[in-house]
Amino acid sequence: MYLEIVSPEATLFSSEIDSVTLPGLNGEFQILKDHASIVSLLKEGTIKINTHTQNLVLDTLHSEIVPRKDDQKILTLKINSGTIEMKDNKVIVLVD
Repeated sequence: MYLEIVSPEATLFSSEIDSVTLPGLNGEFQILKDHASIVSLLKEGTIKINTHTQNLVLDTLHSEIVPRKDDQKILTLKINSGTIEMKDNKVIVLVD
């Protein structure tokens, strides 16, 4: 599954991932490969990116995304709000 996280200023993340957990308006939810198409609003919280089978190298493009202390294969990004669209194994997250 491919994840792209975009802010008004720049693309914050763009890579293949295993899953992503997002702070939805009605609670946290997770998206896995082959998830049904979805469009949803996001509230303030943390996006958790699971990269267990991927070898990612974070560079200056990914400066706001940090590995979780207890699991280096889970990356986190704090957001104020946003919108997510999942379609055909591509997740696009627009964040504020």
